[in-house]
Amino acid sequence: MANKARATISDVAKAAKAGKTSISRYLNGEKHLLSEAMLARIEKAIADLDYRPSLMARGLKHGRTRLIGLIIADITNPYSVHVLSGIEAACREKGFTPLVCNTNNEVNQELHYLDLLRSYQVEGIVVNAVGMREEGLNRLQQSLLPMVLIDRKIPDFACDVVGLDNTQAATTATEHLVDQGFEALLFLSEPLGTVNTRRERLSAFRATLARYPGIMAENAEVPLADSAVIDNALRQFHTRHRGMRKAVMSANGALTLQVARSLKRLGLHWGSDIGLLGFDELEWAELAGVGITTLKQPTWQIGFAAVEQVVRRIEGNHEPIREQVFSGELIVRGSTAR
Repeated sequence: MANKARATISDVAKAAKAGKTSISRYLNGEKHLLSEAMLARIEKAIADLDYRPSLMARGLKHGRTRLIGLIIADITNPYSVHVLSGIEAACREKGFTPLVCNTNNEVNQELHYLDLLRSYQVEGIVVNAVGMREEGLNRLQQSLLPMVLIDRKIPDFACDVVGLDNTQAATTATEHLVDQGFEALLFLSEPLGTVNTRRERLSAFRATLARYPGIMAENAEVPLADSAVIDNALRQFHTRHRGMRKAVMSANGALTLQVARSLKRLGLHWGSDIGLLGFDELEWAELAGVGITTLKQPTWQIGFAAVEQVVRRIEGNHEPIREQVFSGELIVRGSTAR
């Protein structure tokens, strides 16, 4: 069946025996300027034609689109999924619609979506800057749109940031492992690069263990997708500290999953052979044998706060650039039990 043509304002005017000016007044909340008879005819025409005004066209006419662009590096990451939930809730409360763009960590997609969002005339952008390349960052800076970064700061880019208090979280996690009697600890992360979250967590890990000189502290950087490198790092750590209580701290949820798989391949059991603590609360963590201890991030609140801040900027708030951080929550399970 052929699709029925969408009714236009001209169709409504013709059916209501009215001018387009009268229809515009009706749609724009100026009904008090119309007679009762005119109102009745317009309402009947709209109902009969199933007329739906174009919100985009009306927004552009008034200089507002009520759209917020959202750039996510990897929408399959559980962290991103939970943040999106908070973003959607805040957009709904504030009367905005989010346009979600998943770059899949591909530079061409980053550039494409940045141009696309500008063409849709979004009023602000929320960015999860994971993996964003230099060219994409340059375009962000040139856009001059109100913007908030989630989780990751961008070097030499003055912008509002909302995320986890990494120092507090990593300190809490490290002190927990110390309290549980572990004698050797390994902080495992993806390559640090300029990623502030990894660097801040590692720095807090080192600073905390500096107060406990008797504990062996190590760190290693591994590619997330290279299982052989992860296996080798864990095997060497286990071998070097044979006979000692030892534990691994994983810098994010995606890496925690790879560490768990690696330990299984190596025939090691978390909780008995080696301790395991990972950043980010994952749904399967409590189901993984004795359960895996995690540092839970308030991801919903982070997403909600990011939209609140970008809306403040859209509405003309010119206060100094701010960084808003949230405390994490340690969820203790069997993987770090004495």
